[in-house]
Amino acid sequence: MSINQILLALIVPITWGFGYALTKIGMDQFTPLLLMSLRFGIAGLILVWFTKPPWEYMRELFIIAFIGSTIQYGLTYYGLKGIDVSTASILVQLEGPILALLSTLILKERLGWPRALGMGLAFTGVVVIAGEPRLSDSLDSVALVISGAVFWAIAQIMISRLKSLSGITILAWVAIIATPQMLLISLVIEDGQWESIKSANLIDWSIVFYLSFIMTVIGYSVWYHLLRICDVSKISPFLMLLPITSIIAGIVLLEEQFTLAMGIGGVLIMTGVASTFIKWREPTNQL
Repeated sequence: MSINQILLALIVPITWGFGYALTKIGMDQFTPLLLMSLRFGIAGLILVWFTKPPWEYMRELFIIAFIGSTIQYGLTYYGLKGIDVSTASILVQLEGPILALLSTLILKERLGWPRALGMGLAFTGVVVIAGEPRLSDSLDSVALVISGAVFWAIAQIMISRLKSLSGITILAWVAIIATPQMLLISLVIEDGQWESIKSANLIDWSIVFYLSFIMTVIGYSVWYHLLRICDVSKISPFLMLLPITSIIAGIVLLEEQFTLAMGIGGVLIMTGVASTFIKWREPTNQL
């Protein structure tokens, strides 16, 4: 990778990592699904001008938006409300091992012992983190974040079948479709939406701007651009920096504490994630 590509790749974990902390702050003003509908609505209105409507794939995109955005972000961010950003960002890394497991079960991809070992390490890390005494009253939030990771993985398998659509097209139209879904469910299960919008101050709207434009439009556009010009194996390790930037953001913006159990569990999860994505060579017989 060139220096420019490396610098671009660093944008992704930085923008996404700080997005978790800012989302938690934003949920003090906006309910989770309302905040997500604002985020995706603005991002979709920006991105939709750069791609044509893929009418023949709208049914698939509707389902992907519902599973991979509306349900996934609803679970993840309701979980984020009950635990600190550092813990949530580490748990979200289970998306990789869960995706590998579902790929084996659904797409019949070969698992292999290194990936199986990686999954075991990752889930062991979750047990270490969830076993912390301070999380004894927040296990429901931990379960919500992990459930969100499962729905994210399901959506990625569905996206992998849309070979003819570009990443920007999928991102733009999933955002457009997910916005009314999130807003409708918000109106059903949440309250005080209009009051929170009217009373929001400049800081609150700055957070919405960051989540929609910086985190979603720029962050994901850079990611999809790199996927087109670089090998996945070269850029995927940069996502390993995501928990680090999230932890830094949590400490700086929310004064969160980093515990020993989080460190041990985080190392186990990240090692497991690395084993899941590394391409291992099969042993060959030497004559």
